[in-house]
Amino acid sequence: MQPEFLFDFGSPNAYLAHLIIPAIEKRTGARFKYVPILLGGVFRLTNNKSPVESFAGIKNKLEFQRAEMQRFIKRHRITAFKMNPFFPVNTLQLMRGAVAAELEGVFEPYVDAMFRYMWAEARKMDDPEVIRASLNEAGLPADTLLHRIQEDGVKQRLLQTTQQAVERGVFGSPSFFVGKELFFGKDQLRDVEEEIMQQERAA
Repeated sequence: MQPEFLFDFGSPNAYLAHLIIPAIEKRTGARFKYVPILLGGVFRLTNNKSPVESFAGIKNKLEFQRAEMQRFIKRHRITAFKMNPFFPVNTLQLMRGAVAAELEGVFEPYVDAMFRYMWAEARKMDDPEVIRASLNEAGLPADTLLHRIQEDGVKQRLLQTTQQAVERGVFGSPSFFVGKELFFGKDQLRDVEEEIMQQERAA
């Protein structure tokens, strides 16, 4: 049994989940499988919208969402986070890059770096020159990755993982699977951990 984390770099809540997943892995002994998906594609396939769009005009809703995020940050003692002033950021190239990074064997450092540059350093991560500079700064093979994101195989793989996620019930990011059980949102990570433990005891 391997829990799955379905993510898009454009989600601040996915970044916050990414920061505390290691603690869950340490407590449970489980190792999360990171699955890149394209959030814009998920939204199109499910007729979903971002919270900024779907909650627009609802009095107090967005304010509550921001307060809830701050409580989460405080609870987990997260210090490396800031809202990206360029949000929303088009993450198509970054997510294709995640697929390419997996094929090139540099997936984990790529994911760490892109999340950090997006939500700790708040860079404009849909600018091709910023992406290249960030890859170089992280010690990643910028030329190789930027070349591979143009490959049809990489593009199709991202489309496939996105389509498969929707077919399994996903409608946003961050999403998690523990076996066949779907969980959505960083606040359900406690439920994710509980489900991991239950399934491990039952195994």
